[in-house]
Amino acid sequence: MSHFTTMKTSFQNLAYLEKALNKLEIQHQKQSTGSNLIINQSNGYDIEFAWNGEEYELVVDMSFWEQSCPVESFIDKVAQQYAGEVIVGESQKLGFQPIKYQQNEDGSNTVVLERWNEKV
Repeated sequence: MSHFTTMKTSFQNLAYLEKALNKLEIQHQKQSTGSNLIINQSNGYDIEFAWNGEEYELVVDMSFWEQSCPVESFIDKVAQQYAGEVIVGESQKLGFQPIKYQQNEDGSNTVVLERWNEKV
C-alpha cells in the first residue's frame, strides 16, 4: 500500500530548481503536462516536485525512497544548491558576475560576485 508524503519546500522558481538538480547531477525531467519535475527511480515509485500554486512540494512514497541519502539530506542538498542559484541568478540581473564558486570542506558553499562601476 502506498502512502505518499508531501513535503513543503521554499522552491518557487522552476529554472533555479532545474539548475540546482543539474549541478547535483540528479537526473530529472519535466512532466509532459504542467511544470512538475519528475525524478525517476528504478523501482517505479518516482519522486516529484509538484507545483502547488506557491512553491514546489516534494511528493514521494517514503516506503520506496531509493536515493543515496535520507530524504531530509536530499532536500537540504537541493535547498543549498537552489539558494546558490538564486543568489547568482538574481545578482546577475543587477549586473554582478560570479567570479568564484567553491564548495567548502564543511559542506557550505562560497560564492564571490563582482560588479564593475563604469562611472569614473
